[in-house]
Amino acid sequence: MSEQAQHEGHQHHVTGPKVYIQVVLGLLVGTALTVWASFIDLGPWNPVIALAIATSKAMLVVLFFMGVKYSTKLTKLTIISGIFIFLALIGMTLADYMSRAWGRW
Repeated sequence: MSEQAQHEGHQHHVTGPKVYIQVVLGLLVGTALTVWASFIDLGPWNPVIALAIATSKAMLVVLFFMGVKYSTKLTKLTIISGIFIFLALIGMTLADYMSRAWGRW
């Protein structure tokens, strides 16, 4: 296989500085939202709002700074399977926690 044929299969995406500036601004807005939401008493919804903001900020970091948005399908599948396994473990932990007989012993 020639060197030119090898390079044709491995195309790299070049992200411009404008995208990175927009992502950084999005992260700063997310941080400001987190601080603002921490001063509001929403009762049991405070952790839900905080986790939603944190998840959106983490998605920005993974997609753009880690380059997953422009990577191969295998990389995306690996990220998705890791998230699925994490959620399955959290689900099993919460199922065990909720099924215990609290206060009966």
